[in-house]
Amino acid sequence: MKMLHKLPVVIGLILFSNSISQAQINPAKGYDHDIGNMVSMLENLRARIIMSVQGLNQEQTDFLLDDKANRIGAMIMHLAATEVYYQALTFENRQLNEEEKEKWGVALSLGDEARAEFIDKPISYYLEAWTQVRVKTNELLKTKDDRWFSSKIKGSEVNNHWAWFHVMEHQANHMGQINMLRSRLPE
Repeated sequence: MKMLHKLPVVIGLILFSNSISQAQINPAKGYDHDIGNMVSMLENLRARIIMSVQGLNQEQTDFLLDDKANRIGAMIMHLAATEVYYQALTFENRQLNEEEKEKWGVALSLGDEARAEFIDKPISYYLEAWTQVRVKTNELLKTKDDRWFSSKIKGSEVNNHWAWFHVMEHQANHMGQINMLRSRLPE
């Protein structure tokens, strides 16, 4: 009888361990090994964010939890802007230029200006902007090798691998915020 009581827990652990063992990170084709692994992880996170927001209507896209929060669309633009910043930093060893600051500065900073700017646009607007940025990221990463990936950014102690890891962890952080906001959407 005691064993039957523990059976659901044992079955759950078996199923969980099987699902984990089937999930793997493999380098994306056309990239050096380490860069390919990073591309796979970035694309996995991006796909999960897209899945969680793609069906949002306008009211849900524009939902503001409180006067200090950010809208889901603004957070997606923030992810795109952060990626643009790291493209400039890692591929060109520079900060954003004036044109890029004009286009991406509000999204990079979020806050009051972003709450005012990123409203009344469908979720597809934000996802398309991010898609365009990601296409460029992937094209640029394809031109690099793992030696570049492990090299330091000029004038910094940070290497390119860490920079793109930071982009990935940044996406994961905002994925959590987006999912929290989704759970608070008015019905």
